[in-house]
Amino acid sequence: MNPAPLDQNQVMRVLDPFGSSLTFPAEAYLSPDVLAWEKLNLWQSTWTCVGRLDELVTPGQLRALAVGGEGVLLSRDRDGSLRAFSNVCRHRGHELAPIGDAFDARQIRCPYHSWSYRFDGSLRNAPRFTMSDDFDTADYPLVDLGVAVYGGWVWIDLSGTAPAIESHFGNLAEITAPYETERLITAATHSYVVDANWKIIIENYNECYHCSSIHPELCEVTPPDSGYDHLPTGMWCGGTMDLKDHAVTMSLDGSSKGVRFRRVEGKPRRQVWYLTVVPNLLLSLHPDYVMTHRLTPIGIDQTHIECSWLFPPEAFEIEDFDPAYAVDFWDITNREDWAACELVMRGVKNRGYRPGPLSGWEGTVYQFLNIMAHAYLGQGLVVPTVPTRELRETVT
Repeated sequence: MNPAPLDQNQVMRVLDPFGSSLTFPAEAYLSPDVLAWEKLNLWQSTWTCVGRLDELVTPGQLRALAVGGEGVLLSRDRDGSLRAFSNVCRHRGHELAPIGDAFDARQIRCPYHSWSYRFDGSLRNAPRFTMSDDFDTADYPLVDLGVAVYGGWVWIDLSGTAPAIESHFGNLAEITAPYETERLITAATHSYVVDANWKIIIENYNECYHCSSIHPELCEVTPPDSGYDHLPTGMWCGGTMDLKDHAVTMSLDGSSKGVRFRRVEGKPRRQVWYLTVVPNLLLSLHPDYVMTHRLTPIGIDQTHIECSWLFPPEAFEIEDFDPAYAVDFWDITNREDWAACELVMRGVKNRGYRPGPLSGWEGTVYQFLNIMAHAYLGQGLVVPTVPTRELRETVT
């Protein structure tokens, strides 16, 4: 990995000890060259979440997606097996399918010269070429990409060089296991476009130092100074917040209209986990539902966010089940966050912007910035073995 086009001395300041470190220089959020570097070295070089498996493509379907600025073709055979290929015909490079919704198909066919491929990517027919004895279809399969289904989500590795998805998650798997995310059903999805750099959104997500200032609804059900951070062994960062005594989940009145997760026991029944899986999935684990934010950079100062609310199947057995208790709460909170992120983005563009310090309440932000700083220095993706919010009493 090559270093990012940033002042490396300023990047090094991010790695100073917690309590004396600074945030990134403005160029990290404003430079098109930095965003291009991020797409190449993060979005195209590690596991990127593209959505829930059954919502993306069902058996017997194809779907084209854009991942890190590149076209990807998903194929799901009738036996349910999933493959991912570069969305490029091996003949003259024509796009195999337009980016959009999934569609039923019996084969993959290029619309340009009708080369056709099986769902496993092998070349089935090349008009006129296959009439020649010296043409071997085995020489022209589609280009395979790394694909994995983990926790019910589909992950793409464009580079084919990322570690196993299990290594990417590390000990996050232990945290998410009781929530059985692979069996959850999406009850609602909201789409947002936020006029802010994608990193500003993740930084905001990873701290509640701002909660008492802009989230009155949230502070009614959870103390902003509660919880702890977790030390990861994979490419993620995050921690918990506690629920107030009257609240059983995050909703406007603290009540739940759903069903508690059947395997979530002990302390997590009174907590919410806030987790960032680098580079683009934010996981919020509640006692009765999971909320996700899936980020896609549109430009240096604009990010698309797909927010989904997932519930256990048992919730849908409740007569007149309505996920609005969770959706309405977080839509209000999301919009408060997006407004703050957009104002931060405007501030970063101002000539008066300077890298700032982190408070003792921003340990998880420090973890995320450490991941990015090591990458910017050309050191690859490094697990953030750094101090956590347990230092709140001594670091202010």
